[in-house]
Amino acid sequence: MAEERKGAVTMRGNPMTLVGPELKPGQKAPNFTLIGKDMKPVTLEDFKGKVKIIASVPSLDTPVCDAETRRFNEEAAKLPGDVQVLTVSMDLPFAAARWCGAAGVNNVTTLSDWRGAQFGQAYGTLIKELHLDTRAVFVVDKNDQLVYVEYVKEVANQPNFDAVLEAARKAAGA
Repeated sequence: MAEERKGAVTMRGNPMTLVGPELKPGQKAPNFTLIGKDMKPVTLEDFKGKVKIIASVPSLDTPVCDAETRRFNEEAAKLPGDVQVLTVSMDLPFAAARWCGAAGVNNVTTLSDWRGAQFGQAYGTLIKELHLDTRAVFVVDKNDQLVYVEYVKEVANQPNFDAVLEAARKAAGA
């Protein structure tokens, strides 16, 4: 049975339970299998040797997630080439691809956790009550160590972009 963290986050003030461990900087990033836009499995190994900003969001089709992913798309263009921005949600790969096309987002790799919520359970982002991933950001260095972790306390709020980007630049040696 996976660990449950009751009241770890709120959604519009309502306490929610997160399933999975609370990750901390210094830990090894758990592996994951997510589904890419082409319906093929994607794992942490696929980004070996890169710095990864992994942004977990409930759904690209909500205003806050939309704004966050657009912001990371803009920022990704300014980051060193060895920094990869991944956005993870429960959105179906087809919906994510449609959203990216409509939003003109091409610097972020969208990945889907819908198949088994395996990422959510490994990274402690699965909202038990909604079966969605909560808003969180992980920066993983080239050796797959977590160097920054933020579970956004109120899901309707944005993450700390400045801290995320600083951690990613530092990990990239920029």
